Amino acid sequence: MNKIKRLFLNKKKNILNIYFTAGYPSIDSMPLILKILQNLKIDIVEIGIPYSDPLADGNIIQKSNTKSLKNGMNLSVLFSKLKKVKKYINIPIILMGYYNQFIKYGEIKFLEDCRKSGVSGLILPDLPPSIYLNKYKKIFKKSKLAFIVLITPQTSLKRIKMLSSITDYFLYIVSSNSTTGTKNNINLSFLERIKEINVPKLIGFGICDKKSLNLAFKYAEGAIIGSAFIKAIKKSDLEKSLERFIKYIIM
Repeated sequence: MNKIKRLFLNKKKNILNIYFTAGYPSIDSMPLILKILQNLKIDIVEIGIPYSDPLADGNIIQKSNTKSLKNGMNLSVLFSKLKKVKKYINIPIILMGYYNQFIKYGEIKFLEDCRKSGVSGLILPDLPPSIYLNKYKKIFKKSKLAFIVLITPQTSLKRIKMLSSITDYFLYIVSSNSTTGTKNNINLSFLERIKEINVPKLIGFGICDKKSLNLAFKYAEGAIIGSAFIKAIKKSDLEKSLERFIKYIIM
């Protein structure tokens, strides 16, 4: 069974998804970060594939992408490192990237390497749902990979219902019209509007402290933290800096 599906069957609320950029702060950081997050009982890990122009991301994640690319991180390195930790990392892993990366690497090869690396799902925010349904849905299913879609405050209710029918296991709720890392800009009227959508939801963008985390838990099954986590990473003291942040945010 897909690990994301198993998680949502066994846990119905207060699900925490932590995002970080592969190859940041160093090319070899990812295995240790995964191990630390697993030991801290994080539910899902979302790994960003570094990209030169991450459209929706704010300054913090953009800088982590730039540093990661300078460190030499790419998809081949990413998959190689994931394969090496597959035996002892049991939490669901989602890769977040862009459609161009997916095509350039080779769609079939990309999905096959995901499967071999223990990846449970993909977020490709600029992949049109119609293209996914017509071209990729069958091969995603064959690879047992979840396809996760995003909705924003600008998404119509009709489209939200359509996206709810094609996403696998949960909807990624973009809490505001801002880029990632923007504080205190969560659109509460939007969260109220989608509260009754009968699909598990994880809220991201602007989740940065206990207050915003608890707000996300109030309106959805879980939350996604990215920029605040990346900001907390200290290369010189990686393990303790991550432990401090997670204990601060959830205790």
